[in-house]
Amino acid sequence: MAIVVLFSTMSFTIDMHFCGDTLMDTAIFQQVKTCGMDMENPLTEGCSVTKKNCCSDEQVVVDGQDELQLHAEQITLEQQVFIASFVYSYINLFESVDKKKTSFEAYKPPLVAKEIFKLDETYLI
Repeated sequence: MAIVVLFSTMSFTIDMHFCGDTLMDTAIFQQVKTCGMDMENPLTEGCSVTKKNCCSDEQVVVDGQDELQLHAEQITLEQQVFIASFVYSYINLFESVDKKKTSFEAYKPPLVAKEIFKLDETYLI
């Protein structure tokens, strides 16, 4: 249950770097690596020729849940039925299977005088 609460409240950002229409790099907890094709600003301000940058960066933000339900009194009937059936089925997974007692466990198997499987062998030629 603690893992469910941890992952439902965790927020993270996915950074993506596109060069044209091609995805070049994706990162979750660090900066994306660029392809090296980024346009630099011109050194002179009088330059009127500008080219469109082929690279773009995108960010996808996954927000976690901010409000947690801390009171068990607000659980609906359907949720209670689900929890009860889940607990019942989970407990039944670990029930031990009763081992049936056989009446011939204390006796040794009979000795074989002849190997019957050897006598019944047939060979097709």
